[in-house]
Amino acid sequence: MSLQAEIAACRICAEHLPHGVRPVASFSPTARLLIIGQAPGSKVHESGIPWDDASGDRLRDWTGLTKEQMYDHAQVALVPMGFCYPGKASGGDKPPRPECAPQWHGHVLDLLPEDRLTLLVGTYAQAHYLPAARKLSMTDRVRAFRDYLPRFLPLPHPAWRSTIWMRKNPWFEAEVLPELRRRVSDTLD
Repeated sequence: MSLQAEIAACRICAEHLPHGVRPVASFSPTARLLIIGQAPGSKVHESGIPWDDASGDRLRDWTGLTKEQMYDHAQVALVPMGFCYPGKASGGDKPPRPECAPQWHGHVLDLLPEDRLTLLVGTYAQAHYLPAARKLSMTDRVRAFRDYLPRFLPLPHPAWRSTIWMRKNPWFEAEVLPELRRRVSDTLD
């Protein structure tokens, strides 16, 4: 059974998922751009397509990726911290289930090329992959993005709230986005 099929058949946290199990991830051994987000939202749970919502539109705008590029699993791996929709909580969705990343990420990362760029989208991905920076705020991690290059590039989650955050942090659009787009383009060339 392929790794993709094993993930699709995963049921380790089924009892905690009020909307059922539907793992959503996309990857291949040739994908040099890895995007690690938090967990699928309700729209992605329904469609089964990663980043198939307004957050995905904003992330594509930030990265300069077209839909065709983003969904070309030969180029771009889309691997959330939690593969299934965790359900609603007050103020948004519940956090990603903690079982997924320890169970599956190592297997996926072993499959991907070593010379990849990993976008760490949101606090959950950053806390997992940048443990030395856990005490920093998400804003401070993103502001210090150069410290994590060339392997990682931390980003805020592109939810609707990020527009408010971007107004308060104009350096993101002026400094981070041009570098993000350049590195994404260089990685895919």
